[in-house]
Amino acid sequence: MPLSSLVMVGVNHKSTPVEIREKLAFSQGKIEESLERITEIPEIIEHIIVSTCNRVEIYARVEDIDLGIKRLKEFICSSHEVPLEELDGYFYSHRSNQMVEHLFKVSSSLDSMVVGEPQILGQVKDAYENARTLNATGSVLNQLFEKAFNVAKRVREETGIAENAVSISYAAVELARKIFEDLENHTVMLIGTGEMAEIAAKHLISYGVKTVYVVSRTYERAAGLAKTLNGCALAFDELEKEMHRADIVITSTGAPRFIIDKELVEKVIQERKHNPMFFIDIAVPRDIEPEVNTLEDVYLYDIDDLQAVVTANLKEREKEAESALEIVTNEVSKFTDWMGALDAVPTIVEIRNRAERIRIAEINKTLKKMEHLSEEDIINIEYLTTSIINKILHKPTVNLKKKVLSKDGRDFLHSIRQLFHLDD
Repeated sequence: MPLSSLVMVGVNHKSTPVEIREKLAFSQGKIEESLERITEIPEIIEHIIVSTCNRVEIYARVEDIDLGIKRLKEFICSSHEVPLEELDGYFYSHRSNQMVEHLFKVSSSLDSMVVGEPQILGQVKDAYENARTLNATGSVLNQLFEKAFNVAKRVREETGIAENAVSISYAAVELARKIFEDLENHTVMLIGTGEMAEIAAKHLISYGVKTVYVVSRTYERAAGLAKTLNGCALAFDELEKEMHRADIVITSTGAPRFIIDKELVEKVIQERKHNPMFFIDIAVPRDIEPEVNTLEDVYLYDIDDLQAVVTANLKEREKEAESALEIVTNEVSKFTDWMGALDAVPTIVEIRNRAERIRIAEINKTLKKMEHLSEEDIINIEYLTTSIINKILHKPTVNLKKKVLSKDGRDFLHSIRQLFHLDD
């Protein structure tokens, strides 16, 4: 059960355009059928399919590395009725400890389009559960994937890789949290129904915002989005009258000129008795006059400000990724040692079995000549001979497990098998 039997074949967002990834993606129903069909390929012993919008990968334990990689590529292409010749240039493959390292990076979101995003770990867990439910995995892949989940947990707990917002919408929410600390019982007003503003509003709701007003020049749109957010729709001409209700105002209209100016916000902040207001202008062209930011107790961020926050946060995540890679490297080494030790197990078992057969044969021969022995005497002899065997084999067993992890471990193992005539 050597480490060299582990392989992975796939395509992802780094190597393959989306129009190719779409062709190769496995739907949930297709994954179940495919896991069963791979089982029929004799060279593949265990397998797991991971299919997301950014990657399609098959992890496997195989009889022969090169043949296994070839079979997996053929399987992916034939499953989607695409000639291998058309796609071979897009595939990448990893083997042995490189495959282990790749899986640990994927699970820890170090290989994601957005480093530190949390979704991939859940997707890998789902892929593993699918395969395990259909008995497509065995002891090695089970151990490997469980280890991958532990590595991902360590990365999240011991580094800041998942901290700092790296999307415009989430950056807006993080800034709001810094201004108001606790977002519970605060009120949001969306002006316009743009997608980024909607996502930001959903994030705010997840952090405890209770009341949402939606304003649009088209009342039907405002009503539709308000229903989605469990909020209240307002006609556009109610904006000036109702703005004082909002602690957080998010704008994303297509207006050609400012719809909120300094004079309006001055009136609103006085009506609020100078309770702070946070304005997020996601529109291009901008919806809010920049001079609004000069007012006391008013905080205004536009799309460029938010992008600057995102860029700075991405740099912070990249720094944290270095620490995460150290964890991955360390855990790959541990798993490699575990796999390497497995190489010694069959040999150790065979040596012990041979010793046990010899022990039993010699005891039986001896007992035929010593019929006068009591039951207690026989038990003592059994115990004595078993103890001798165990003591003789203990040190060689420990040394064999260590030695197979060294560079010349395979040669050493082969010599041991010859020494004990295990392959006769």
